[in-house]
Amino acid sequence: MSRHRQPAPGAGQPPTPEPVTHHTEQVAAQDAPLDAEQVAAQDAPLDAEQVAAQDAPQAPAQDAPPTAVHPVDESRPVGRIILFGIQHVLVMAATPISAIFLMSATLRLDAGLTVNLLSAAFVLSGVGSLIQSLGPWKFGPRLPFVMLPGGAPLILFIAIAEQHGLRTATGAVILTAAFYFVVLPVFSRLLRFFPALVIGTMIVIVGVNLVKVGAVLVTGRPGEPGFADPTNLALGMATIGFTVVFYLLFTGILRQLAVMLGLVAGTVLAGFLGGIDLSRAAEGALVSVPELMPFGSPQFSLVAALPLMLYSLASMAEATGQTVINAEAVGKEIDTRTDVPKTVRGDALTSLFGGFFGLPLMVTSGENIGIVRVTGVRSRYVTAAAGAVLVVIGFLAPVTRAISVVPSAVVGGTAMVVFAVITVLGVQMLGRSDLDRHTSTFICAVALALGLLPILIPGVYAGFPPNVRILLESGVAVGAFVAAVLNILFHHVRPRVAARLTTTSRTESDR
Repeated sequence: MSRHRQPAPGAGQPPTPEPVTHHTEQVAAQDAPLDAEQVAAQDAPLDAEQVAAQDAPQAPAQDAPPTAVHPVDESRPVGRIILFGIQHVLVMAATPISAIFLMSATLRLDAGLTVNLLSAAFVLSGVGSLIQSLGPWKFGPRLPFVMLPGGAPLILFIAIAEQHGLRTATGAVILTAAFYFVVLPVFSRLLRFFPALVIGTMIVIVGVNLVKVGAVLVTGRPGEPGFADPTNLALGMATIGFTVVFYLLFTGILRQLAVMLGLVAGTVLAGFLGGIDLSRAAEGALVSVPELMPFGSPQFSLVAALPLMLYSLASMAEATGQTVINAEAVGKEIDTRTDVPKTVRGDALTSLFGGFFGLPLMVTSGENIGIVRVTGVRSRYVTAAAGAVLVVIGFLAPVTRAISVVPSAVVGGTAMVVFAVITVLGVQMLGRSDLDRHTSTFICAVALALGLLPILIPGVYAGFPPNVRILLESGVAVGAFVAAVLNILFHHVRPRVAARLTTTSRTESDR
């Protein structure tokens, strides 16, 4: 078996014309005459091994080294994933419980409606956590996230319900969820004005605010009966101490479960001290199914929904910070222009569903980020498992009631540690935002001062109109807005104005 040899130029045939697409040197190399050894090598018959090598099938592409899986996308044994997911649930379960109980007490809802809303809160929290963690289509950033009701959206919902009725409040939630989708394309274009300096400042304010929320669970509110009760303080501090001891002594999976073990140990201690009432866990039905439109058909009023819509702008800014800091915590590089909108869409979709079940806006929570950082378990399938557990809890009434008997002081002690980690993450981000520049230091200082003001001094804006007060009392919204505006003024507007003035002065001097 031999190969056809191309005749050399000048051997009785005209030279082969040069193809337009080939380089001249390549053509010359192809047309050069072959020496004797090359001819022999081409014309020599192939031996058996060479024939076998040609006829053998090519090795499949899977022999190449596999691509490393990022810890966020890493799957673990099902039992371990569920165990880690339960740890997230135990830490965050107090939020939907306290939110619904506050809503029920303020609006004077009956016991049956309260149980129904609590069931819906667990189910929707689980659905939202699944959406954010698994990221179907363009919903969810595929990061270890959980979603919860509560906070400013709950206060706004209660305020709208008191002024306009529960049906109008649920309609406001649905309108605001739709408003997310309308303004999101515009908001996505503004994300370049949220650098690490702005987001880090916002995360510090979020962390401080959450630490205060956890502390209030331990101490109670000033001026109310039982404030700073020594037993509650002892339970909260003991829970923190248990968590520290477990984290110090254990290694491996037990160390990763230190937060949950500390909470369980605190609950056991509370049981010995007589601080747990188990009678509530045995009362009621076995299954609880959330009721669609529990207050009746929603009523839609743009005027009533306006405060909630204005808050949604701050919520999107907060979702930006939550997405970035979550990615920082798990060590995953993201594109804010694509991943942040996915987080916001997940918030909007879950809130849309929640509105039809009588719930306030559902928002992506930073509570689990501290758990991720403390435990080192970065897999998003853990928070997906937490979401599945929350959905199951929502339908199992006895489990819901059993979780609700965990003393608030124990939950608060655990929450203080977890939330303080979020503050540290914000400080770390600020450390990478060039605070050596005087302008950056000034921006951070002013934003922190105004953002922390309503957190450190509650009621400071009590003399303002209700709608204005609701926005100003959101320290996260104020801090993010101030940091973003000052960043634009100092790092975008001022350099351009200075450049134009310099160019103008040079032109006039040339004349």
